[in-house]
Amino acid sequence: MAVRIGVEEEFHIVEVESGVLVPRAGTVLEELSDEAFTSELKQSVVESNSAVHASLDDLHADLTGSRRRLDAAAADHGLAVVAAGTVPLSLPSASVPPTPGVRYRHMVDEYRAIADEQLICGAQVHVDVPDRDTAVRVMCEVAPWLAVLLALSASSPFWQGVDTGYASWRTMLWQRWPTAGPAGCFADAAEYDVAVSELIGSGVISDPGMIYYDVRPSAHQQTLELRICDACPRVETVVLITALFRALVTRAGQELAARRGAPACQGRHGWLRAASWRAARSGLEEGLIDPDTHREAPAPQVVGALLQRVRPQLEAVGDWGTVVALTERALAEGSAAHRMRSIADREDLLACVDLAVGETRGRRGAAPPADPWRPTRPASPAAGDVPGPDVARVAGS
Repeated sequence: MAVRIGVEEEFHIVEVESGVLVPRAGTVLEELSDEAFTSELKQSVVESNSAVHASLDDLHADLTGSRRRLDAAAADHGLAVVAAGTVPLSLPSASVPPTPGVRYRHMVDEYRAIADEQLICGAQVHVDVPDRDTAVRVMCEVAPWLAVLLALSASSPFWQGVDTGYASWRTMLWQRWPTAGPAGCFADAAEYDVAVSELIGSGVISDPGMIYYDVRPSAHQQTLELRICDACPRVETVVLITALFRALVTRAGQELAARRGAPACQGRHGWLRAASWRAARSGLEEGLIDPDTHREAPAPQVVGALLQRVRPQLEAVGDWGTVVALTERALAEGSAAHRMRSIADREDLLACVDLAVGETRGRRGAAPPADPWRPTRPASPAAGDVPGPDVARVAGS
């Protein structure tokens, strides 16, 4: 049986006519009565929480439905929602107020410019785990591959009207928080909880919810939570990342069980932050750091190595065919950052915002497949079958 999954997506609120980020999340939330939608630190962001699912099809349908509802609520007020790490056009950071509340007020007072400039959105993926000890041990096992998932999600090349030169400028902003970045390795949940308690006791953070590691055990659910990724304009990208993260977690759990929980970590994880920087800088358009060699390699090669690594886990739940098709498309069409930058170069930043709004709504361009979620592909292949040409080439199948 497939391990259950869930997703949290954050969305920017923009004015349709100008494309500018606006602090009107409250206006949109007033149109949405259920608990699946909530506010975030800044009044320009709305968060959507999926239900729990076992299949990618069901997750895709859920996320697509949530986006439709958000879009409809925003459209009634001349607004639109954008799923991207940053939006190209925004007001000065300090002019976007925080959401009311004691916790958010404290964050703004304590972290000042870091909190002021939190005009960013991410996508978080939850994967069920048997217990918190497993979650903590799996963190270390999956850490080397998380930068690849960041590269797949990269969607934030612009910051307040300027091309940053990065595919994910959100990552650069996000990593300024004191507890962001690689998590490190812990023997069990008790050791992890001591570390978190020490951070709270130091006064650097105020509660466990401010642990912003790339991956962490959820404070409220029996899940491992991926936090490294940008929000993604195309819902298919979110589903692809979810499938790959679930497969990584599943593989790590299986390997831990085979070793009776003994850690395989050899330390020397200083390169992980460098790998994240490389992914944030490059997206899918340049090199990434190969987790096996710790050297730069073409992005398709590193993505292919990830697919090959988790192929047994993907095949076991029937995800292999879907993941191959979505990966081929991602590599062929490039990261969201690449698409946004290309249209901004041809036209302007407003056209870039329009592209992001359209992709968030599900629009895929002039000639989309009949069903964008189900591109033409064979059924999930058997273990000996060869995937599509692009992934076959990079995955070495």
